[in-house]
Amino acid sequence: MSDFLFYLNLGWEHIISLDALDHQLFVLALVAVYSYNDWKKILVLVTAFTIGHSVTLALSVFNLLKVPSNWVEFLIPLTIAITALDNILMRNNQKSLMKMNYYLALFFGLIHGMGFANTARMMLAKEQSIFVPLLGFNIGLELGQIVVVFAILIILFILLNIFKVNKKDWIMFVSSGVFALALQMTLERIPF
Repeated sequence: MSDFLFYLNLGWEHIISLDALDHQLFVLALVAVYSYNDWKKILVLVTAFTIGHSVTLALSVFNLLKVPSNWVEFLIPLTIAITALDNILMRNNQKSLMKMNYYLALFFGLIHGMGFANTARMMLAKEQSIFVPLLGFNIGLELGQIVVVFAILIILFILLNIFKVNKKDWIMFVSSGVFALALQMTLERIPF
């Protein structure tokens, strides 16, 4: 049980810590187009991300997938920039945007999962079975994402209902900010 809790905490820290800005920005970009009434859809969305993240993490631990870390560190902020740009370009077509975000979450989750792969490979190499550590890590990651999502939804609720911010303005403001930060990270990490 202590191994499970260790990896659960590791997954939690992977999304909640101050060093997890890339994950937090990605979740913010994904969730920006939804409203607090869409919380069930959002949970499915972040679960799609966790599934993608889990698949590449497991493939990496089994040494079935190896991508140079400098490329992964470049691709992660690029996925965030693409997601935010997608929000900006499609802000007038919310239904298509919401549907597209499920695919982005799953596919980009695959890329984000590679970001933790080298660390996980070293940590899990000592384990007899990787099932419990991967399960614990992914549950911790999912719980952390849910906390981030609910924090975003609370802020959104306050902005839309108390301060009467326009939803399209919210999407544009948040997505533009996320895009700018992600683009800066992407340019700083070009692997050439």
